Amino acid sequence: QVQLVESGGGLVQAGGSLRLSCAASGRTFGNYVIGWFRQAPGKEREFVAAITPTAGVTYYDSVRGRFSISRDNAKNTVFLQMNSLKPEDTAVYYCAGRLAGIATTDRYRYNYWGQGTQVTVSS
Repeated sequence: QVQLVESGGGLVQAGGSLRLSCAASGRTFGNYVIGWFRQAPGKEREFVAAITPTAGVTYYDSVRGRFSISRDNAKNTVFLQMNSLKPEDTAVYYCAGRLAGIATTDRYRYNYWGQGTQVTVSS
């Protein structure tokens, strides 16, 4: 089992950058696929990016080239570097974990979720 805590959200102007962190508890963190999802008001929770235990990555088309996901297994942390932010990136960002497997975009395949962190991009 793993517990996840997000941090790093905030208010930023369009074109700016933020780096989100997802800190995990548990000794087997290195065996988990970690995904980032986001949910804007009135919208479904959507996939953003995911990273496998061996650092294979998958991105949602609208963030590819602007966002970068990485992990530091020694620190039990996954990062989401977000550059060239747009107002449409405004949402609550969640990290999620699933034990092993592929970097799936399907949120129902993730078993563990953090509480979320708000990202607001002003125009």
